[in-house]
This record gives sequence, C-alpha cells and structure tokens, in this order.
Amino acid sequence: MDAKFLEILVCPLCKGPLVFDKTNQELICKGDRLAFPIKDGIPMMLETEARELPPEEEVK
Repeated sequence: MDAKFLEILVCPLCKGPLVFDKTNQELICKGDRLAFPIKDGIPMMLETEARELPPEEEVK
C-alpha cells in the first residue's frame, strides 16, 4: 500500500488514523477495533465490510 495513500485514509466511523497490517491485508482502526479488508488493492471502507477485532487480538 502506498504510504501517501495511507496518510489520507481515515476510519469512516471515528475519522481516526488507520494502521496498515501487511500480513492480513487490512487497515486497522485502533479506536473502534475494526479491521477493514483490502481486496484487489482496494480498501473496503464500509462498516459492513469490516471485522471486529476480538479483545484478545493485539492491535499493532
């Protein structure tokens, strides 16, 4: 994921910053504990597409 592109993306819910998880190809919102998937290089920034991060999963 391009670093400049990542700088302008924010969480659609809280407008907070996102962290790129290269291993899982997800954009993580630490505040909302949501992981937005990246499919074919396109971030799926809809709440319905995001998965909730369980409490035991470490947020990087």
